[in-house]
Amino acid sequence: MAQLSDDCFAFGGPMMSVDEAVGLITTRVNAIADLETVALVDADGRVLAHDVAALLPLPPFTNSAVDGYALRNADLPDSAERAFPLDGRIQAGGLAQAPIKPGHTARIFTGAPMPPDAETVFMQEDVRIDDSGRIVLPPGLKRGANVRPAGEDIPQGRLALRAGQRLRPQHVALAAAFGLTGLDVVRRIRVAVFSTGDELASPGEPRAASQLFDSNRFMLMAMLRRLGCEVSDLGILRDERSSLANGLKQVAGHHDLILTTGGVSTGEEDHVKAAVESVGSLVLWRMAIKPGRPVAMGIIDGTPLIGLPGNPVASFVTFVHVVRPTVLALAGGLPEPLTPIPLRAAFTYKKRAGRREYVRASLRRAQDGGLEAIKFPREGAGLLSSLVETDGLVELSEDITNVEPGQDVGFLSYADLL
Repeated sequence: MAQLSDDCFAFGGPMMSVDEAVGLITTRVNAIADLETVALVDADGRVLAHDVAALLPLPPFTNSAVDGYALRNADLPDSAERAFPLDGRIQAGGLAQAPIKPGHTARIFTGAPMPPDAETVFMQEDVRIDDSGRIVLPPGLKRGANVRPAGEDIPQGRLALRAGQRLRPQHVALAAAFGLTGLDVVRRIRVAVFSTGDELASPGEPRAASQLFDSNRFMLMAMLRRLGCEVSDLGILRDERSSLANGLKQVAGHHDLILTTGGVSTGEEDHVKAAVESVGSLVLWRMAIKPGRPVAMGIIDGTPLIGLPGNPVASFVTFVHVVRPTVLALAGGLPEPLTPIPLRAAFTYKKRAGRREYVRASLRRAQDGGLEAIKFPREGAGLLSSLVETDGLVELSEDITNVEPGQDVGFLSYADLL
C-alpha cells in the first residue's frame, strides 16, 4: 500500500490554494512499488515502470516515402526534363538487391526499400511516360527528396519511452514498432469509493420521496477507471459518525487511496471531517476553488483519503484538480499539468479575488473564425446538465475578478481532463 506520514502536509491555515494542495500531495506521496508485465493491447492508460530505449532504428531501413521513381543523385535532371529507361520495380515488403544502372530509374512504392546507390524519389504525379515508354523526370527536385532514411524517426538506442509516462495509444504503437509484445507497468492503483448521506439511494434500489439517486459515485468510478485504477464500489455510508469512521478504517489497509463524496462541508450533518479525525489525521478541508471549496484530505493508517463535495459539478472539478494528480503520484507517474487553451470569452462574469474558479462553457465559432466560449446560463454546482451540455471549463485564476466579452481566457476541454 502507498503510505503517507502524518506530517506530510505541513501547510496550515484556513484556506489552501489549488497549487499548494496538489503540490503537497504529489511531492510527498510514496509511489507504490508493485509492478507487472502486460501485453501491449492492455497497456493503454497504464504507467510505464521502466525506460524503453529504441531496440532498432525507426525506420529500420531506408525506404521510399511515396509511390514514384527512384534514381541516383548523380542522374538528377539539372535544367531540363530528362527521359530515363525503367530499371526494375520494388514493392513494399520486397527486396532491392541490385543497384540502379547509371542513367536509369526504378519504379518504387511507398515503404519499399531503396535500391543500393539510389538516393532520391520522384512522385509519380510529377512524371510522365513518353511514347517509347521511358520515364520523363522534371528538373529541380532536391537531392534526397521523398526518401525516409534509416533511423530518421528514432535512432537505435535513443530513449523512446520514459518511466512514469501514462501510456496512450501512440506510446503503445511505438513499443510495437520496436517489436515488443509487452511492457512493464505499475500495478493499478486500488481505490475505495464511498458516497455519504442519508439523502442518497443507489440506482436500482427503492428511493424515498426525499432521496436522490446517487450519481457522484458512478461518475467518480468512471473517472478513476479512465485513469487506469482498480475501483472498489463500497456503496453509501449513512450520516452517522461512528459508522463512517468504521467504514473508512476497514478499507484503509487494503487500498492505496480512499475517495468519498459528500459530507465534507460545515453543516451539522456533515460528518466526514469528524470521522476522519477519529481514526486518522485530517490535514486539509478547505481549498480556494469554486466550485468545490470543501475538500477533505486526510490520512488513515498511512493511506491517503480525499473527500470531495457532494454537488456533482464541484465533485467533478475537484476530482480533476486534486484526485487526478494524486493518482498519478501514487503510480509514480510523471506530472501531467493541465494547460488551458487560450480563446475569447463571449460572456460577462464577476468573481472574488484569491480564489480559482471554473466556469462551464460551450465553444462556438465567431464570425471572424476564432473560437469563443459561451457560459452555461445557470450557476448551480448541482446541475449535472451543465456538464453534459457544455464542452469544458473556463479557468479563471486567483487574480482575475472580472471577465468581459472579447477578453482572453483559458479553456480546458473535458476531453483533455482525464
